[in-house]
Amino acid sequence: MEIILKQDVANLGHKDDIVKVRNGYAVNYLIPQGMAVLATESAKKVLAENIRQRAHKEAKLREEASALAAKINGLTVKVVAKMSSKGKIFGSVGNIQIAEAVAALGVEIDRRNVTIAGMDNIKEAGVYDASVKFYKDIKADFKVEVVGDGTETAEESAPAAEAPAAE
Repeated sequence: MEIILKQDVANLGHKDDIVKVRNGYAVNYLIPQGMAVLATESAKKVLAENIRQRAHKEAKLREEASALAAKINGLTVKVVAKMSSKGKIFGSVGNIQIAEAVAALGVEIDRRNVTIAGMDNIKEAGVYDASVKFYKDIKADFKVEVVGDGTETAEESAPAAEAPAAE
């Protein structure tokens, strides 16, 4: 009996494959579990049309993702954060702040797709490598520069003011 798989089945095939199985396996297990449908002529035509439409949509999504990746690839994104005079950030810079900084450049990205090379959050000033995944295998690499906002707390500026007086 020929069936069309609606999902991946171990040791049998992948979604949308047309496979030949024993009648009992199809009627008693695969079809009732919702894993497959009978491969009639009309079902095969519907499957062919669905695959064609899916390929068209995927090509369009891939094209849009490539265009966005080309805009971001190689850029340096500047993120301003409050930090101490020693370069330590109060809190951290994460995916959300990086996604907002990229959005300020005119490219909307999903914060869940942003990864910082080798870490979860940035806790010190500097330049870091990051990437954003736009589609299955399309991603853009860019640099994130974390700089201070130029303000210091009262505790940090007080010792700096006393140091010249001691000389």
